[in-house]
Amino acid sequence: MRLRPHHLLCTQGYSGKGYSPEFVKNMDAVVRRLRTEQKTPIELVFSTDDLCSCCPDMLACDLCRENEKVKRFDRKTAEYFGLEEKTYIYQELTAHIRSHITPEILEDICGGCSWYPVSACRKNITGKK
Repeated sequence: MRLRPHHLLCTQGYSGKGYSPEFVKNMDAVVRRLRTEQKTPIELVFSTDDLCSCCPDMLACDLCRENEKVKRFDRKTAEYFGLEEKTYIYQELTAHIRSHITPEILEDICGGCSWYPVSACRKNITGKK
């Protein structure tokens, strides 16, 4: 499975909402796998990934309708948590993120996301509402 850096946060905060029925169906399947398997290898990529593949905002490989914003989310996530393009175990990586994140870091990364105010991100990732 391929995931971009900021999707490490999205998959933890996901609560069943999405951009389109196709996107939600794909996101449901990906998140279900990540939340039920014990050691899921993921390839961290700084480009479009398995979640982007069903997003109506994806225009082409490595090109989103809101590309600047998406790249900023990825850059900040990678910088805060020392991430590189390589294979990780999802559950270990998200545990590392949760142990180092603060509400301020999450706000800095995700504050411009339209899903941030209506998702379970703050509660699921930082333990705070």
